[in-house]
Amino acid sequence: MSATREETPASGEETELKRVIGPKLLLFLIIGDIIGAGIFAITGKVAGQVGGAAWLPFLLAFAIATLTAFSYMELVTKYPHAAGAALYIHKAFGIHFVTFIVAFTVACSGITSAATSATLVGRNLLIGFGQFIDGVPNTPEAGMFAAIAIIVILALINLRGVGESVKFNLVLTIVSLGIMAVIIAIGFGAIASGHGDISRLVVFETPEDRGVFAAVTMGTAIAFFAMVGFEDSVNLVEETKNPNKTFPKIMLLGLGICAVIYMLVAVTVIMVIPTGDLLNPQNPDAGILLDVVRIGAPNIPVDAIFPFLTVFAVVNTALMNMLMASRLLYGMARQGVLPQFLGKVSKTRRTPALSIIFTTVLAVALVVYVNMNSESGIVGSLGGTTALLLLCVFTVVNIALLVLRRDKAPEDSFRAPTIFPILGALTCAFLTGPWARSREDWVQYEIAGLLLALGVVLWAVNWLANRINYKKGVISTRPGEF
Repeated sequence: MSATREETPASGEETELKRVIGPKLLLFLIIGDIIGAGIFAITGKVAGQVGGAAWLPFLLAFAIATLTAFSYMELVTKYPHAAGAALYIHKAFGIHFVTFIVAFTVACSGITSAATSATLVGRNLLIGFGQFIDGVPNTPEAGMFAAIAIIVILALINLRGVGESVKFNLVLTIVSLGIMAVIIAIGFGAIASGHGDISRLVVFETPEDRGVFAAVTMGTAIAFFAMVGFEDSVNLVEETKNPNKTFPKIMLLGLGICAVIYMLVAVTVIMVIPTGDLLNPQNPDAGILLDVVRIGAPNIPVDAIFPFLTVFAVVNTALMNMLMASRLLYGMARQGVLPQFLGKVSKTRRTPALSIIFTTVLAVALVVYVNMNSESGIVGSLGGTTALLLLCVFTVVNIALLVLRRDKAPEDSFRAPTIFPILGALTCAFLTGPWARSREDWVQYEIAGLLLALGVVLWAVNWLANRINYKKGVISTRPGEF
């Protein structure tokens, strides 16, 4: 049988990404990206704002994320190309600077998340093996090298091919869901044995310095981080089979499954753990969820096995973030926004090899930075900063959808109700404000500002390089044009 274009590009043809992602793999990719290590810790933080009604911020966060998901569903079926939010904003406004900053912001959020996740996994693995093997080092330097090794391994999987990456994601996601199911079952078992109190679910306990509305707003901003991840999948549209048919139903299904899991977790934790103890887990690194296991199954040595449990959820998050970041850079290079070398595709593996290498180098640099500043408050705020940056991106994406309604859409593309992007833009913009964060979390604005300032510098360097190459005749597009 002769080779098809999907298998081997013909001589002289431009190599394209390989379409290997079907509906089931896409579903597990979305679920695996959303269900990460944050589920172990975020419930207690949300409950710290609203008390026993912590389920409400999760429900609101899901509703807000769903509004923006509808915008992504329309845009990804209208413009089925890698690069996601940056591509849509590029199509809507055509301003090189804005497109570059959005691309940088999204990529930065993914790489930062991956670097932080790899650091957490590296440290926990050393702690876990140290319980059984004498002489395993547990120094910050050892954790740093372990994290770098994890990043490199993920890069090799990514370079091997998107099929291998998403299949690895499938395994990790199934194991992570199994762990979640066991913990939730133990929690409900504790409730059935008399350790739960259903009346806590309707108890609002807010900090003394704020009312119910402000507390719910802050809780929703925290809970929104739990729903981040669905947007990563659109960067893999060029590697998805029949994306216009697949994306809308799979994205909604994935979000719905994750929302149910988070709601079950929230309800279980609130009913089992007294409200006053929600902010003080026995193991701060593990979060409040494992305290449910301590109550429902006291014979399980959760502190001993937790370091290994984190591997599945956190490595999965890191893998998906690195996958997303490399495809984002590849897609924007193909659009002429980033240097062209980032858009090169390996002819043998059909993966964006140079983008993968570039994002891996950045992730390793961030791993080194995170470990060198492991005691600083900045590191603890990276997760909140990621959510803040993505909320800003989501706001602009919803606006971009309304602008792009002027373009004719393919007949098989999805169309969101017009009210959804309007509400999505308003709610996401609202959650970016200082009223959605406590005073100590305002450092997120400082970190975001520094990252955006770095993005401006990189844009200037890229613009200057393009200007020089244009004068030399290396490229045919003027700087700032597409």
